[in-house]
Amino acid sequence: MADTRIDFLYLNEQDMIKAGVLDAGHCVDTMEEVLSLLGKGDVLMGGKNKREHGIQLIFPKESPIADFPLEDARDRRFMAMPAYLGGRFHLAGEKWYGSNGRNTAKGLPRSILMVTLNDVETGQPLAYMSANLLSAMRTGAVPGVVAKHLSVKNPKVISLLGPGVVNKTCLMAYMSQFDTVTTIKVKGSSATSKTAQEMKSFIQEKYPQIQNIVLCDTLEEAVRDADIISEATSVMNRQWPVIQPEWIKPGCLIISSGTMDIGDEDFLLKHVRKIVDNYGMYEEYLNIYQEYDEDGNRLPNGTPGMYYANMVNDGLIDRDDVTEMGEILLGEKPGRKSDDEIIVVSVGGMPILDVGWGYECYRKATELGIGTKLNLWDEPYLC
Repeated sequence: MADTRIDFLYLNEQDMIKAGVLDAGHCVDTMEEVLSLLGKGDVLMGGKNKREHGIQLIFPKESPIADFPLEDARDRRFMAMPAYLGGRFHLAGEKWYGSNGRNTAKGLPRSILMVTLNDVETGQPLAYMSANLLSAMRTGAVPGVVAKHLSVKNPKVISLLGPGVVNKTCLMAYMSQFDTVTTIKVKGSSATSKTAQEMKSFIQEKYPQIQNIVLCDTLEEAVRDADIISEATSVMNRQWPVIQPEWIKPGCLIISSGTMDIGDEDFLLKHVRKIVDNYGMYEEYLNIYQEYDEDGNRLPNGTPGMYYANMVNDGLIDRDDVTEMGEILLGEKPGRKSDDEIIVVSVGGMPILDVGWGYECYRKATELGIGTKLNLWDEPYLC
């Protein structure tokens, strides 16, 4: 008689830490593997093009129903991010999260995330895990992969535009790859802002070998002389950073995880190498997020990948002019072409990243006997 019992592993945040979720170097290696599988097409995500970020609940602006949740300018958001990841992983999974900007006043993170891993044949759950640290680490590790393959050799100056959690994990990823960094610049809302000061303390504690930590008052100060610019800003009312071409050092690698602009569209069009993690995702973003003014003119969107997709659709560049990281990792296209090449890379969140890093933490937890085994059933009541 078949064994119908199903157990799965529950991992809380402390379990995840014990299972190595904060291991930046291992996370970079895993994300490199995941991006390579994306390049091969050995993945599946949502939507008709099979490359969508996820599906979001859209709350109405008003409702006749009492206490019905409404659209919230402070970021009321619920999203499901399903994926299949192939290769040695060969499993399905999903990240689910609820988010609200008001959480910070309650001492909670803006987003609260969980990841489920499932057997791709039976659908049975393998693990259910706390995912705030998982998501943060995989988000920072992708820029780590980008920098590993596209930075100038032996970068010395890293500039962090946005001193929040994402750039902390980005920095952890960069520092796992380079031992030549001597200067880290930080640009927050001001040099004296709480988040900028917290980033300085984080760097001093975690990387005492860094000789210079510069808290910048202006964007120009942060951008000039940087070998790697790591942008991870979350802003409202289109107040994202706008980088002027004359500030950019030859050979600079700019990695955008949030929203930003290059101040000269012609420079972005003609003088920048254009690279993304997942081109199909940005094509779909145009259908969802592209905004227009009352005269029908396209408004800036602050996402380099969307700019590139618009350039292709407008006939300004060919689709082949936009390179995916997977193509570089698989050797189908070259990485950095010269020491002076300026590269702007657009990276965004994908559920395959959560599945990949979640699996590695689950595997380690299983090896170490970490977590709580929960029973779904000994045998199903209905079958």
